[in-house]
Order: sequence, then structure tokens, then C-alpha cells
Amino acid sequence: MAKLKTSAAEMVAAARARIEEVETADAIKMVGDPEVVIVDIRDVRERERGGFIPGSFHCPRGMVEFWVDPDSPYFKEVFGQDKKFVFHCASGWRSALSVATLQDMGFEAAHIREGFSTWEEQGGPVERVAKSEK
Repeated sequence: MAKLKTSAAEMVAAARARIEEVETADAIKMVGDPEVVIVDIRDVRERERGGFIPGSFHCPRGMVEFWVDPDSPYFKEVFGQDKKFVFHCASGWRSALSVATLQDMGFEAAHIREGFSTWEEQGGPVERVAKSEK
């Protein structure tokens, strides 16, 4: 296989250099804040396995740009609110790339630097999918 011009790690590093990163401890303090929308871009299976941040809005990574764009037929009203948006994935890589792309689109957002990976061990609340909801 030919060497890539840019690796995924390099793309994430470039994104992180120009976006707002929120530490896990600071994001935990945002839970329940009516002025903040925490957006979980992980796959639905990741949310089922590990739980999710209570009150977070689930937006699959593949739909982020379309759900945020008011001119898209897939636009979601939650993104039309005048609030602080904080995105997260599992480790902070996908959310860094997503937030950099959204910033390029003119949509201001931040992301949780370490993602969901350290959320629970740092005392963050976790909601689990009830067995009957699967």
C-alpha cells in the first residue's frame, strides 16, 4: 500500500490545534446546564455497550454536517439553538475532526478532549440503555 499523504493522527493533531478542547472534568460540570448541548457522535452500539452522558443528544458521526446545516433536508432543530455545543466520541479523535469541519462550515462548537474514555472514571454520570429498550 502506498503511504498516505496525511495520516489520521496528523489530521487529528491539526484539528486539535485550531479548535476548542474541553477537559473531561470541565465537561462533567456542564451536564444539566440548559445553555450547553452535549453531542455524542459515537455509534449506537458504543452507546449501548458503555452508556452515555445523561441528556446528551445522539448524532451519528456520518450525519453531523447534514444535521447542523439549516439548508440540508436532514437539519435537526437542536442545532438551531443559541447554545454552546460540545461534541464527543470515544477517544476525542472523531469529535476533533467533526468540530474542525463544523468550524469550517461556520458552526461554533467544542469537543471533549479525551472523549468518553475517561468520563466515568473521572466521576461523570452515565446513563445506561435499559434491556427493554434494545
